[in-house]
Amino acid sequence: MDKLGKWRGGASYGPILSQTDLYLLRCELELHPILVGKNAAFHLVFSLVTGQATGFNQDARDRDLPFSQKDEPATVPRVKQLIIITEHTPWCTVVTNENGVTLNDICVQMYRDYTNTITSAEFTSLPPRVQDQIKRSSAHNIQNSNAAAGGWPNGGGYYPPTPIAPVSSDQLKRYDWLRDRVFFEAMRKDDAYAVSRLGFKAPNIFVLDLSG
Repeated sequence: MDKLGKWRGGASYGPILSQTDLYLLRCELELHPILVGKNAAFHLVFSLVTGQATGFNQDARDRDLPFSQKDEPATVPRVKQLIIITEHTPWCTVVTNENGVTLNDICVQMYRDYTNTITSAEFTSLPPRVQDQIKRSSAHNIQNSNAAAGGWPNGGGYYPPTPIAPVSSDQLKRYDWLRDRVFFEAMRKDDAYAVSRLGFKAPNIFVLDLSG
């Protein structure tokens, strides 16, 4: 009997399947309860803008919870690779770990991918109205980042907000594309959407939902 629980962290706990193993075995993967939003004691609060990952609990609203489960496996059975897509962007995030993909691996790789710069071709493929929205989002993100780095001047107090400077297209990050949907909500299986996006489906392809 497994007295430790199937989500316990550690490289030697259970099989770790490769992409080939998944195709041969045709096994379904179970996502960690935190990834599907079914852990009542811990709701993941992860920002693609800052990379910060903490937790929230209705019974502890006065404080952030540490992400102590970060080294637990993302799926059971454990896998060496996960592919994550979202309906909000055209990109695909591939998360790899030879010892089994963990919750922390997902957060780290998502943050790395979404801090990449939007290419000129990607940006110009959008309608002008959406381009303007992304530029405004970028300007706000830059301003918030500068404010967080600098803190309150002169030790505190209220100061009028400074005007938001224009942003050039070569400054735009992938998280700016998301506009206000920059927080992790949940992951789910959607084979039909995977086929429409990638041309194929696989047990380790999941769709990421985001919220503001």
